[in-house]
Amino acid sequence: MHSKFLPHCILACTQFRGLLRRPILQATIFLLLMNTGASAVPSFAEQTGQRCSMCHVGGLGPQLTPFGRLFKLGGYTLRSGTQFTMPLAGMIVASFLHTQKDQPSPPAAHFGVNDNFALDQASVFLAGGVGDHFGGFSQFTYNGVNRSFAWDQLDVRATTHTSFMGSDVLIGVDVNNSPGVQDVWNTLPSWGFPYTSSELAPSPNAAPLISGGLAQRVLGSGVFAWWNSHLYTEATIYWTPGRRLMSALGVDVNDGDAALKGGAPYLRVAYQQDYGAQNFEIGGFGLFAHVYPGTVRDAGADKITDLGIDASWQFAGNGDDFFQLNARYTHEQQTLSASFLLDNSANAHDTIQEMHLDGSYYWHKIVGVTVSPFTIWGSADALLFADNRTATPNSTGAIFQLDYTPWGTDISPLGPRFNVRIGLQYTIYTRFDGASRNFDGLGHNASDNDSLRLFTWFEF
Repeated sequence: MHSKFLPHCILACTQFRGLLRRPILQATIFLLLMNTGASAVPSFAEQTGQRCSMCHVGGLGPQLTPFGRLFKLGGYTLRSGTQFTMPLAGMIVASFLHTQKDQPSPPAAHFGVNDNFALDQASVFLAGGVGDHFGGFSQFTYNGVNRSFAWDQLDVRATTHTSFMGSDVLIGVDVNNSPGVQDVWNTLPSWGFPYTSSELAPSPNAAPLISGGLAQRVLGSGVFAWWNSHLYTEATIYWTPGRRLMSALGVDVNDGDAALKGGAPYLRVAYQQDYGAQNFEIGGFGLFAHVYPGTVRDAGADKITDLGIDASWQFAGNGDDFFQLNARYTHEQQTLSASFLLDNSANAHDTIQEMHLDGSYYWHKIVGVTVSPFTIWGSADALLFADNRTATPNSTGAIFQLDYTPWGTDISPLGPRFNVRIGLQYTIYTRFDGASRNFDGLGHNASDNDSLRLFTWFEF
């Protein structure tokens, strides 16, 4: 290490340790108590003096432009002036869902087997930057499907710039509540497509742990560095908070499927290269967790290892249109020592693999079209997938979306904070929970779960 850099590094590390011990944790608790999936937060638009389309593809989040990525990496601190801006914002998402055939039973209490209207979520955000080094967002959400309040996405960070061997380095510490929620490339599940969905829609039973299995059920703290505006590195440790805190935050503490034994390391590396009107990213990620099976802890824990690669490409064209391609592959290795002992799994070792792609085009940053094929496959396990005729997790399908955001680039008649997106999603399955036809042994086909969803997304 360069001798001139060493004292500065020691000082920065000492400052960060102090921040992690006191101000960040205190601020995190404050944000949690004040206020779930965050998106284009209007308070950020007011703080930066920019329209939503400056940070978000299509004029509404969470898909980030290069400017939006830098704003998030820098700790949400950029502002257009010295005046105070209100750090509160709100969001409402509502939808109508129709499935190809009636579901075998109502997907949730108070709903029918088909043709359901729902308030998917109503959220309050506390989001903004304080000074030059600290910022974040916290979200608290009312879920209109299960009619409950709970915390949602959280990302609080402190950052600073330094120099190392002639290169600029942005370094920071981060506290969040879901592996990947701190990421900026929209390739990982936390911010990946679809950016809004309905809990009433049928979905495959299997997915890697990193695909939402720990979301809002953990807290993590870590360090990251953005090297010379090209290389991103991060190391974070997640743990399961106490039952009282989780219960106070609206989490069902009796659902123990995502309770961690000890700390779960998360590692991330990504490289981005800019070429004028386009940019490209390639990276990798890993999550290493020991998870208790259900609410039973006497039998030990299962070991879950998720390793994956991802890539993203953006093309801004002439500035009016926008193209983006995202890709992710995840391989999950499961050592099911506890589940096997408890007869929850037929195998001591299983695997799950997931491939997810999405490509989008936005005309004039207002009208967007997205196509997203996906597939999940893995080991056959007669106990884990006992409700499947084939006892496998294999599912394949695609999501098609058409959306319209009229005020992503202009001020709406209701003021600069108000924004809305109207969208149509169509999801098809060629294979569902193991098979294309009669997947459950009761005569249901994968295509029975095809769904059409009309949604409205308001922000203010």
